[in-house]
Amino acid sequence: MHPSLSFSGQTQRQLRRAWRKYGILWLGAVMVGLVAVLYAWLIDFGFEVFRSMQQSHFWLPIFITPAVGALCVWITLRFFPGSEGSGIPQVIAALEEDTTARGHSLLSLRVLVGKIAISFMSIIGGFTIGREGPTVQVGAVLMFNLRRLYPRSSAALERRLILAGAAAGLSAAFNTPLAGIVFAIEELTRSFEHRASGVVITVIIFAGAVALGLNGNYTYFGTIHIEGALSNVIVLAVVATGVVTGIAGGLFCWLLLNTARWMPVWVQHLRSTRPVAFGALCGLLVALTGIIAAGATFGSGYVEAKGMLEGRAQLSAFYPFLKMVSMVGSYLPGIPGGIFAPSLSIGAGFGNLLHLLFSHTSLPMLIALAMVGYLAAVTQSPITAFVIVMEMIDGHALVISLMATALIASRVSRLFAPPLYNALSERYRLASASTANLVERKES
Repeated sequence: MHPSLSFSGQTQRQLRRAWRKYGILWLGAVMVGLVAVLYAWLIDFGFEVFRSMQQSHFWLPIFITPAVGALCVWITLRFFPGSEGSGIPQVIAALEEDTTARGHSLLSLRVLVGKIAISFMSIIGGFTIGREGPTVQVGAVLMFNLRRLYPRSSAALERRLILAGAAAGLSAAFNTPLAGIVFAIEELTRSFEHRASGVVITVIIFAGAVALGLNGNYTYFGTIHIEGALSNVIVLAVVATGVVTGIAGGLFCWLLLNTARWMPVWVQHLRSTRPVAFGALCGLLVALTGIIAAGATFGSGYVEAKGMLEGRAQLSAFYPFLKMVSMVGSYLPGIPGGIFAPSLSIGAGFGNLLHLLFSHTSLPMLIALAMVGYLAAVTQSPITAFVIVMEMIDGHALVISLMATALIASRVSRLFAPPLYNALSERYRLASASTANLVERKES
């Protein structure tokens, strides 16, 4: 054999190995970062469209929001099952046993299209949704489907790809790389594989680089400045904030997980038999709540939270409660959308409210503490919550206070309800098991 032919063949084999070991991951990471940024731009554009309509005609949401709610529910059920809700429960369910089977139903490219398109529609309708949970599922979908490029796929490989894509999605959405890693460990899987760590970090780095290249290096909520030294009052503020946000976040989880215990019978019947009409009813609730709140409860709440942190927004003391009502109304019909950003906004509202009690304490600090407290209460993932908020506000000076608030809030929340995402993912597991049993009975 000619030496040059042998060398060429050897080079091709080395290139193929390098492609399988590094190239596929790098390609997936770039795709996750690019889609995360484009999706963020799309959601921001959608809300600007709604905001311009709502500010011109304050009564318009009464008609638009119910119609959009009904349409989103119908399209989700008819064409895109598996794309409903935040997307994180679907990722958790796919990471458990039967990864391949659940991945096909919960992490397909069809689900990706539905997630992006329907959440865009819902934000145009003014629903209280965030883009972070959907970005997690979108990242998992993109990486999971890259398994086709490997010569031999396995459940272990699929789990690593799903985990890396989900973590990179959160990281790119918030520009919080550390939070992406912590989120993968604390929320998505309780047994983080050693071999998965390099995959997760690699994908986060490349996805983050793409996001930084398109958006620039930024801090999600900017940098907060704490005036004066931290006093002894901070201890009381941390405890009070942790308890208040823990109760509020725990109540939110309880409402979502125990609808049969508080929802009127006729509403339960409407939800189970006529989900499209239920979506319209929830849309009406969101619209009326937004009108009562002078438009402050529409959308993710990013603008309101940032305004409170910077001392520009003067919102009512009822804002966090009204925002919670709007958030429940947006989540119950199963419209695709996340709860991270709305939770941070609700937390900011509670921090603003607690400043009435701790008037001599820095307002931005109280808002930051309440943001991390409410997010930790809703997710019951205290480490993820405090790392996300710390990176969002460049709040390294508040690390201990943020950690303590997150821990207290998550423990208080657990008195009301189990971890929300895990409880919701259990429903996907049970649905998958019942489908499998039905297939077995038909075959037998």
